[in-house]
Amino acid sequence: MADRPVEVGIILGSASDWPVMEPAAALLTDWGVGVEVLVASAHRSPRRVEEYVREAAARGIKVLIAAAGHAAHLAGVVAAHTTLPVVGVPIPSSDLQGLDSLLAMVQMPPGVPVATMAIGAAGARNAAIFAAQVLALGDDRVRQRLERHKEEQAAGVAKQQEKIPPEYHPAS
Repeated sequence: MADRPVEVGIILGSASDWPVMEPAAALLTDWGVGVEVLVASAHRSPRRVEEYVREAAARGIKVLIAAAGHAAHLAGVVAAHTTLPVVGVPIPSSDLQGLDSLLAMVQMPPGVPVATMAIGAAGARNAAIFAAQVLALGDDRVRQRLERHKEEQAAGVAKQQEKIPPEYHPAS
């Protein structure tokens, strides 16, 4: 999206998190939201995380999404270095299948908020939608795209009624 400024930064704790997060980046891109992705670990490259986060707002980033597995301190470290909204996506990469990641993100101390999504692919998609909702507060184009998305979801659910035998349909 060369014609759209980058407004969402996605930080991956490891490149192995990309398959979970790629659909989220693609959704935002499809909706016309500029996205960039950085691989930086809270534990293995903390200075890289801090430098990126501290410069993000000045470069036009409005929402940061942090995706990480295992102990998953990335979202909290990101939130510690910015006043931008931070959305955490727990990645199911450990023997605990993401529960450790979820708990590390959701149990932030008072004053360091992280909006934590579900574990894995559903959380990644919701993180993208949540980021779009934040951007929509000041961008009518994104707000209209979100409204279309809600309509598309409702139409998809209504279409599923066709899979139920007619004798079980509610009376009109």
